[in-house]
Amino acid sequence: MAKQKVVVKLSLDDGKKRTKALKTAVALNGVISVALDGDKLTVIGDGTDVVNLTTQLRKKLGYADLISVSSGDDKKEEKKENKPLGETKNLQPLVYPYQYSYQYPFVYNEGAYDHYSIF
Repeated sequence: MAKQKVVVKLSLDDGKKRTKALKTAVALNGVISVALDGDKLTVIGDGTDVVNLTTQLRKKLGYADLISVSSGDDKKEEKKENKPLGETKNLQPLVYPYQYSYQYPFVYNEGAYDHYSIF
């Protein structure tokens, strides 16, 4: 089966309803990913039953409105086609400055430390 992208508008007032919506959507067969964008639930799946999804959401939450059903690969193909290969962003290379520490040579003056000797 082909991937489907389903967008459902929900009435999400609090965190409990959001959790219920996510758990209900994930529990269905064929669901690959679920995302919440405000009051919209986006479900991407392979052979998911859209009618069953909206029915389950209506039973659990009380309100669910099916906004759109589309194939999941449409946007990926459009983005690749619209972007010419010659145009790329001017990206700065990630360069870490070389940090070095210079060790100063230690010069021992015998006369300066004579009063500390144990012998």
